Amino acid sequence: MIQPLFNWRTGLALIAIAIVSGTIFYSQYLARKIAREERQKVNEWVEASKLLLQDTTGISDKLVSIIIAENKTIPIVVTDEKGQILDHVNLDSARVASDTGYVARQLALFQSQNTPIEWVNPLNERERNLYFYGHTSLLNQVRYYPLVQLFIVSLFIVITLLALTTSFRSSQNQVWAGMAKETAHQLGTPLTSIQGWVEMLKENYPNEKIIQEMEKDVNRLKLVSDRFGKIGSTPHLEEHNLVAQVANMMEYIRKRASGRVQFQLDTHNINEVKAMISPPLFDWVIENLLKNALDAMEGRGMISIHIWQQDGSTYIDVTDTGKGIAKQNIRKVFKPGFTTKKRGWGLGLSLSRRIIEQYHKGELFVKASEPGKGTTFRIVLKRMEKVSK
Repeated sequence: MIQPLFNWRTGLALIAIAIVSGTIFYSQYLARKIAREERQKVNEWVEASKLLLQDTTGISDKLVSIIIAENKTIPIVVTDEKGQILDHVNLDSARVASDTGYVARQLALFQSQNTPIEWVNPLNERERNLYFYGHTSLLNQVRYYPLVQLFIVSLFIVITLLALTTSFRSSQNQVWAGMAKETAHQLGTPLTSIQGWVEMLKENYPNEKIIQEMEKDVNRLKLVSDRFGKIGSTPHLEEHNLVAQVANMMEYIRKRASGRVQFQLDTHNINEVKAMISPPLFDWVIENLLKNALDAMEGRGMISIHIWQQDGSTYIDVTDTGKGIAKQNIRKVFKPGFTTKKRGWGLGLSLSRRIIEQYHKGELFVKASEPGKGTTFRIVLKRMEKVSK
């Protein structure tokens, strides 16, 4: 399922690059063409102005006046050879009247935009006028158009990728939920049969310890089946004491851990911390975090859990003294399939985060980790109101 998404992204990127590249090249071509035409118009305007001054017969006055009057878009500032402003055309008349420094600022802008056109007085070669001109609004629009289009195309790509990613994740979630429910369904039939056999053995051999242990394993399988059955459906959240829930799960893991692993539960002298949870799913999260801690410590060290409430939220820190997580892997630990173990599917932490975030509306993240010293995972549960029946 990942490959089609990758192809979509590649295709969109290539289309965007082609559109933007073609637009940039064409707009630059148009901008150069307009710039040449503007310079030609300024040249004509300068020549017409010179002719108007030089022609004393008045024969060309009408033609010159037409040429000069046609320039209604190109802003021009005229200076002498010393840089003194002599005249200006097509500037904002309101700003010219109200702002004494406006013309000078426009002159500095025009000097940075275009090479001036020089006019030398044929009667006095020492007298020179410089005609500085700026860009028209049309030229600015053509030059900035690719940037606007780039923004629009980028926005389109981002929206499309978000839609595709959301669709992909939705399909992935449906596969997860379907597999989990099918697993629960497949476990149900043989589990019911085994449970019946255990009950028969209990009636015939009520004092046999092995039958009691078998019953514990059957109950454990029932719990696993119940957990898988709740994936993909909205679980019923109930108010429970987190201290008792965590203590029970810690005791369960303690019995299956090495004797060289120490466990510590710190509730800050509080025996009851209430929260709205789904007990089977919440226990699954704690179990995954504790098993992950055991694997990280490789049979020796300490696992400590701290539980407290603050500002209406409940915090649970699970800390181990294991090998820690490399900085470049901290963001990857919750991704499905990521694992540093030789054996394992890399689904435990990913599933745990889904349970906390999607079903309990909380947070699960790596609070701190240092290679060689250990890792702390933090669960944050927001205060949730009980649903009245």
